Amino acid sequence: MRDEDQLLLAIADPVRRMLIDTVLDRGEASVATLSHTVPVTRQAVSKHLAVLERVGLVTQRRQGREVRYTVRMERVDDAARSMVRVANLWDERLRRIKRIAETLHRENQQKNLNDKETVK
Repeated sequence: MRDEDQLLLAIADPVRRMLIDTVLDRGEASVATLSHTVPVTRQAVSKHLAVLERVGLVTQRRQGREVRYTVRMERVDDAARSMVRVANLWDERLRRIKRIAETLHRENQQKNLNDKETVK
């Protein structure tokens, strides 16, 4: 799977987005802290953080017995650029669909006019 796809899949999950937001708000956070901010278990928070770390959205550092997570803003920027790219692709697809629908509508209207003239 492409890096961009993995990145978008990682941020597709609402819990992971909440974790990213919380870490961004705090600057850094531990699993214990984060587990109080989302509606999932501490173990689930750890698994979500592992996904985010695997795609490079967060990094961890040990501070005593605690592991603290920070967000890598360059990867957030990568994700934002990817979402813009995907949005632009969908906008173009929708423009094509609209053009096709409008063309078919005009052709159908013209056919209906021709059929009415033939009946007269």
